Amino acid sequence: MPLYIRDDEVDALATKLQRETNAPSKTEAVRIALVHELERNRATVPLRDRIARLQAEARKLGLPTPDFDMKKFTDEMWED
Repeated sequence: MPLYIRDDEVDALATKLQRETNAPSKTEAVRIALVHELERNRATVPLRDRIARLQAEARKLGLPTPDFDMKKFTDEMWED
């Protein structure tokens, strides 16, 4: 879904960012800005909370199957 900028100030900021970052388009400048903002926001989450979230996801996955044969699986994948 396209993003339409209807605010003149936001459009001017996107144009300015495009020029300053030499982005090929305003869309790319906005994409870069959003990625950077997400990274900055994630950095504000304490490490303890990030680790807890990862541990919860790992618990959902469960323990690995002890009798899983990785070599056999890889050979089958590569048709060896």
